[in-house]
Amino acid sequence: MAGSTFGNRISITTWGESHGAALGVVIDGFPAGLKLCEEDIQVYLDRRKPGQSKFTTARAEGDKVEILSGVFEGHTTGTPISLMVRNLDQHSKDYGDIATTFRPGHADYGFYEKFGRRDYRGGGRSSGRETIGRVAAGAICAKLLRELGVEVFAYTKSIGDIRVSEFELGERDLNPLAMPDSLAAKEAQEYLEACMLNKDSAGGVIECVITGVPAGIGEPVFDKLDAKIAQALVSIGAVKGVEIGDGFEASKSVGSINNDAFEMIDGRIVKTTNHSGGILGGISDGDDIIVRAAIKPTPSISQMQHTVNENGENVDIEIHGRHDPVVVPRAVVVVEAMCAITICDAMLSHMTDRVDYIKEFYKN
Repeated sequence: MAGSTFGNRISITTWGESHGAALGVVIDGFPAGLKLCEEDIQVYLDRRKPGQSKFTTARAEGDKVEILSGVFEGHTTGTPISLMVRNLDQHSKDYGDIATTFRPGHADYGFYEKFGRRDYRGGGRSSGRETIGRVAAGAICAKLLRELGVEVFAYTKSIGDIRVSEFELGERDLNPLAMPDSLAAKEAQEYLEACMLNKDSAGGVIECVITGVPAGIGEPVFDKLDAKIAQALVSIGAVKGVEIGDGFEASKSVGSINNDAFEMIDGRIVKTTNHSGGILGGISDGDDIIVRAAIKPTPSISQMQHTVNENGENVDIEIHGRHDPVVVPRAVVVVEAMCAITICDAMLSHMTDRVDYIKEFYKN
C-alpha cells in the first residue's frame, strides 16, 4: 500500500493490520555498528502497549518484539532491520455488527471510497496498532541519537482543558497519563472518569522537547526540518494539528518580541530566547527543538451515533469492543518515536552537506 514508507537517508516501512497475524517495520539505511538487542526496543513498546490502566483499552497484548534481520552478534549490520510484533488477543467478532457501517470519526468511509473495500476489524491499517512499527523504529533511532548527544523527551501537555503547570521530570512515568505534573494528572484522571461515565472520550496535547541537535540540520525548501517533523506527526492517525515553538501564539506577537536575539557566549552562538522552537528557515538553530501535537478524542465511543452504511442507508450505531477513552498517554511515545526518526534521518543526511565534511571523513 502506498504511503507506508517514511524517511530519506534512513527509511522505515511499517506493515500489518490491527487484527492480522502480526505488525512490524523494516528499517533501511541504518548504519552498522550500533549495539542493539530486543530489550532496547521493548522498553519503548511497553510504554504504548494496551491494558496498563483503566484509561487504556483492555486488549491484552504483550507486544513482544522479535528482531528478524539486520542485527548480528548484538550489533546492527548495515542491512535492513526487520522487526515484528505478533497479535495475540484479537476479538474480530467485536466488529461484526459494524462491518458495513461507516463509524463516525474513523477512516472507514475514506478507505471504502479509495479502495472499494476495507478491513473493518479495528480499522486495519488505520488502527492505532499500526504505530507499533513506528515506535520500534523510533527506539533504535533514539538510541543512536543518544550516542550523538541528542535526547528526545515527550509528555502529555494537556488533556481536555487541564494543562501541566509544573514540570517534575520523573513524574511522567509515575502516573497513567504521562503528565510530568502530579496535580494536573490527578485532575485529568477525574475528568476522564467523568467522560467514561458519559460513554465519551477526550483528547489532548503532547509536547516533545529535543535537546542537543546542532545548528545546520534540515533543508531550506520543501524538506524543511519543521516540515518533516510536521509530516511525521500528522501521519499519526490521531493527530490533527502541530505547532513548532510558539506556534499559533506567534500570530499574536510582534517582531520585536518574536525574533530571537543571537549572542556569543563562550565562543558559541546562542539565542537569548526560543520563540522559534529551535528551527529557523527550516534548519536547526542549535537551540532546543520544541514541538506540540494536538490529539483528537478517541472516535470509538459507546454512545448512540448517527451514520450511514455501505448501502446508503441512514442508521444509528453503538460501538462495542475495547477502546481507549483517551489515546494521548499511549501516543506520547509515538510522538517521541516519530521525532527521533525524523531527527536521526536529517542528521545523517547532513553529513554530506559540505565538501569539508566529506574531506574530513575520507582524509583518514
